[in-house]
Amino acid sequence: MAAVAHSVPYSIDARARDLIPKSKVLLVGAGGIGCEVLKNLALSGFRDIEIIDLDTIDVSNLNRQFLFRKEHVGKPKAVVARESILAHNPNVKIKAYHDSILSSDYGLNFFKRFNLVLNALDNRTARNHVNRMCLAADIPLIESGTSGYSGQVELIKKGATQCYECQPKPPQKTFPGCTIRNTPSEPVHCIVWSKHLFNQLFGEDDPDQDVSPDAEDPEAKINGENSVTESGNIKRLSTKQWTQDIEYDPEKLFNKFFSEDINYLLSMENLWKTRTPPKPLSWKDAAALVGDKTKKDENSVRVRDMEVWSIAKCAQVFADSVTTLKKEHANKDFLVWDKDDQPAMDFVAACANIRAYIFSIAQKSKFEIKSIAGNIIPAIATANAMIAGLVVLYAFRLLVEDYEKCPSIYLRQKSVHSKFILAADKQLTKANPVCYVCSPKPFVNVFVNVDKMTVKEFESEVLKNHLNMVAPDVVLDGKGVMVISSEEGETEVNNDKALSQLSIVDGSILKCDDFLQNYELTVAVNQYVPVEKDDPLFKVVANPEELKAKETQNGKENGATSSKDAESDEDDLMVVDEVAEDPQEGSSSKRRKLNNDSDDEDIVEVPL
Repeated sequence: MAAVAHSVPYSIDARARDLIPKSKVLLVGAGGIGCEVLKNLALSGFRDIEIIDLDTIDVSNLNRQFLFRKEHVGKPKAVVARESILAHNPNVKIKAYHDSILSSDYGLNFFKRFNLVLNALDNRTARNHVNRMCLAADIPLIESGTSGYSGQVELIKKGATQCYECQPKPPQKTFPGCTIRNTPSEPVHCIVWSKHLFNQLFGEDDPDQDVSPDAEDPEAKINGENSVTESGNIKRLSTKQWTQDIEYDPEKLFNKFFSEDINYLLSMENLWKTRTPPKPLSWKDAAALVGDKTKKDENSVRVRDMEVWSIAKCAQVFADSVTTLKKEHANKDFLVWDKDDQPAMDFVAACANIRAYIFSIAQKSKFEIKSIAGNIIPAIATANAMIAGLVVLYAFRLLVEDYEKCPSIYLRQKSVHSKFILAADKQLTKANPVCYVCSPKPFVNVFVNVDKMTVKEFESEVLKNHLNMVAPDVVLDGKGVMVISSEEGETEVNNDKALSQLSIVDGSILKCDDFLQNYELTVAVNQYVPVEKDDPLFKVVANPEELKAKETQNGKENGATSSKDAESDEDDLMVVDEVAEDPQEGSSSKRRKLNNDSDDEDIVEVPL
């Protein structure tokens, strides 16, 4: 491709035309939307661009991420995207980072160097983080995403609009723990089980992701009494410890998870009265299930990713991935599962298909399993291009601080109800006055069993997973006790203590500070004991009105206790991100606006 220099289009506002070459832009994400946005920026006259993406190029990206070619598979997206643009326009200065935006290397001072930030992300954690960094740096952020034929572009600007976290997002989809462990009936159940198995063998310890058969399953009871499997004949050991003791022997692991544990499930006779019982599969028997014996190129993309593997191949892939992951684990405390890490993805694909075979469930190709495990919805290249175009058009307006002309805009499928495919809000959406991120004094109520939840669980589940902090420091207000420190090892002695052991009780106030995000949050602790089986382990309430409503409905909500033993009903829920919520190219934060026959008076249809 011949190198071409591009000037600022004359159709752009004269003020913006002068600012575009001088502006510094950060693009977060180099996927489907990111490639389109980067191309648009380079063609529009932007001269100083930085792009960051942790991902590497997969063959499944090539149909729509046009800056990448087959020879780029396995290389960093940000680096290749930069090279592809520079080959077309060498006059642009582009700096690429193959890294996570969550890294402490990209703190407040990093964000302050930019005139505006453009998000093209595919997960909520990173979006929340960039949202907070842009608020702290007071830099305008353009949030974008697509989901199939739908999409959205939204401006986030401190003091002018709501932030990404002002409105609660739809809850995660959950599956009962007993379904995942004992009675899977869909491919997704097997995939979730396999991801949990990965974490048990190689990841961070999490009791909620135990893949062992659940003897407390209510359906396994006989006349309400203990079933034969609860007699104590089978000794429960830590799966990770046992795995280390056998030195990750693939054959022993295979026989335990796919033969011995299945036989254990079969002894729960009540489970199989109305279901097809599973078929135990040993390592030796799996090797004989070779399927189609036609000779194929095992290294071809089609055979490796698009075809359903035979059980014999699944067993071999299982063994190979365990061996590789064992070596990686030897140098780290734990591994984190990533759909783009080949050994990790191979492990989950192999385990999911073996378990599906055992339970007479349809097996899937590695590509299909990756789509489910990675919460991917097939992306539409045209939708990405339209959204990316809107992103850069809004960038022109933001440079001249013309915020009122940047209402949220939504892409939707054309239907019999409307000939329009773009709809925009009539005005900017103002910030939620009780948002626990962007309000003047962020405050939230947390309902938790202070006698059961440990400090480590509070940090990982409440502060990091739910409230999206990265490196929190927590002090017990009024007593000056350091509960959690972001400095490694400083408060490690507190990790396994219950909150109440550190005098954190009903009514306590915690001052939380995330230095990396420049974010402070006051947390009011409320004693809460789950009563019903499906009750969550903790609750977070930011809106005082919502809190009042809860108290009216249930007088025991705040500081409630029950004579019923809470532990007797611990049928935990396995959590899986809703597939439609954070697809590969992002998703709309206001899905109601994408309804084709919506009569919402707050939006206006935009003719093309």
